[in-house]
Amino acid sequence: MPFQFAEGEILLINKPYTWTSFDVVNSFRMFLKSKLGIKKIKIGHAGTLDPLATGLLILCTGKFTKKIEEFKEFDKEYTGVFTLGATTPSFDLESEIDVRFDTGEVTEKIIIAAAEMFVGEQMQVPPQFSAIKIRGRRAYDYARQDEEVKLAAKRIEIKAFEITKIEIPEVHFRIACSKGTYIRAMARDFGLALKNGAHLSALCRTRIGPYHLRDAWELDDLKTSLLPD
Repeated sequence: MPFQFAEGEILLINKPYTWTSFDVVNSFRMFLKSKLGIKKIKIGHAGTLDPLATGLLILCTGKFTKKIEEFKEFDKEYTGVFTLGATTPSFDLESEIDVRFDTGEVTEKIIIAAAEMFVGEQMQVPPQFSAIKIRGRRAYDYARQDEEVKLAAKRIEIKAFEITKIEIPEVHFRIACSKGTYIRAMARDFGLALKNGAHLSALCRTRIGPYHLRDAWELDDLKTSLLPD
């Protein structure tokens, strides 16, 4: 069955590493325009992924762009790696390490106990390096100019926080959470809970509500499948 992009399609994409979510949208829009001759088409994504993250990104086209806000309400699931013993201003690899810690007293038992503490509802302060708007500017614009701004804590829920592998300083995890949860902020708070430091060194979104990464297209494969024989 051919795609009906104007009528509306939901496309599951595995976002490439270092691409922004808007890079994916723009790349697919240009493909439809230049290769398939679809000159006017609405396309949007249902939930941003950071450039250094990979995983599930939902694109909506045509009339289905009206569904984007619905998708943003869904719970999310991620896998990734927290690296202990060092922090960065962005809480991930976007910025350089600023403080180092000795991990000699951090044990597997302590790590697992700390993870259990995060399950449930809580207030989370978003990262300074985030897209939240403050006085008409994105928070990351202030952060990149070394201007401090106060971000209000938001209520989130961690539904599952599973430690899947420990190879200190690396701690591999699976997290299921409510909308609005910043996994980078989880890295900051996890390090604090260990009386140490941590940053996010790998992240993959594996699920958005009922939609799974295992069902997603690689962007190039999707484009190839749409080209006429």
